[in-house]
Amino acid sequence: MVQAMETADKLDKLEAENIYILREAYKKLGKLGMLWSIGKDSTVLLWLAKKAFYGHCPFPFIHVDTKHKIPEMIAYRDRVAKELNLDLIVHTNQAAIDAGMGPDKGRLACCQALKTEGLKQVVKEYGFDGLIVGVRRDEEGSRSKERVFSERKEDDAWDYAHQPPELWDQFKTDFPKGHHIRVHPLLAWNELDIWEYIRRENIPIIDLYFAKNGKRYRSLGCACCTGQIESEADTLDKIIEELKHTTTSERAGRKQDQEDSYAMQKLRKEGYM
Repeated sequence: MVQAMETADKLDKLEAENIYILREAYKKLGKLGMLWSIGKDSTVLLWLAKKAFYGHCPFPFIHVDTKHKIPEMIAYRDRVAKELNLDLIVHTNQAAIDAGMGPDKGRLACCQALKTEGLKQVVKEYGFDGLIVGVRRDEEGSRSKERVFSERKEDDAWDYAHQPPELWDQFKTDFPKGHHIRVHPLLAWNELDIWEYIRRENIPIIDLYFAKNGKRYRSLGCACCTGQIESEADTLDKIIEELKHTTTSERAGRKQDQEDSYAMQKLRKEGYM
């Protein structure tokens, strides 16, 4: 009982902080878009945005489609976007694909072209001043270096070595004109928080996360770069219980991380999501 109350209190606090961050971003940062990768984190962020703005999100959702996604992800994206009446932007770096870019060119090069450059194209085409992104500190090393309000220079580069502190949740929201801002409301959440919030709020989540024939996805990305884990967790309760005892990294199945241990930091420095 005590543990359940502590979990509820923590989720209430995280939810309130996120709603505050989303409203601050909307008030201070100009034209915003929210990245929606179809995964659990960005879907929770979508849910929080609807709460923050009373059921109507005042900015579009963005999916950078590499054309290598798991087919079920695209079907889920289109169905949920229609059901929730989302203003959805789907963008592909078609020029890179037409030039033959793919994972056979090297996974880091492929991510750079199809994700990083694709995202830069969206920002430029629609004139976004900032993007809201569903990353967490505990998910991967380079993300632990992020700020909630994270500045990118005119070329979208991230100077992770020189960032303002965010002590006592005092966020810097005044940035030079022309600089691009990434907003990370979920930084303080962990993987277990995400799943406990999904269960509490009954958030509709893609079923790739649930075990079938002894395997499930723990992290979602491109089909060619995302592996499954051995698991019998076919319900929310079982996933939560499994996570309480696992010692395996959430991104252990991501092949780009296996190719280069600093892959994500290199990509994020150049503007990756």
